[in-house]
Amino acid sequence: MSMKYLFYAIIIIISLIIFWIISDTFTQPGVSDLEGEYIEMAKYRNENNTGPVIRLYAVYSKDTLWNEMKEYGDFMPHTKYGNTKVFFFMDKSATPDKLRSTEPYFDSSFQDNCVAQYEKTAMGEVRFKKYPFR
Repeated sequence: MSMKYLFYAIIIIISLIIFWIISDTFTQPGVSDLEGEYIEMAKYRNENNTGPVIRLYAVYSKDTLWNEMKEYGDFMPHTKYGNTKVFFFMDKSATPDKLRSTEPYFDSSFQDNCVAQYEKTAMGEVRFKKYPFR
């Protein structure tokens, strides 16, 4: 094999690797790949960048697809410096539109409508509760 063919073979291999990396980057799974309907109605992130970062989400879900709700929570941003919590509601009109930094994070009148709570702790531990306020 001449050097010319070896050079072309290396160029083709490098091009294929670059194509594979780029296509893999743009085809990562996300929330839009889930079967259920999920609409983020409210979110909160504290501005404290020196202490624990707290991320809270209130999400409308059409169905109680428990595994998908857990997957949705897994897709949410998280850092080892904080805590991420996602609250799921099945009634769009009974989903909070504002969240606050202290527990219970939203008005207690919404608690009966909360069907699930996902939490990822600073240590990466995942907790998922069905009907957390009942």
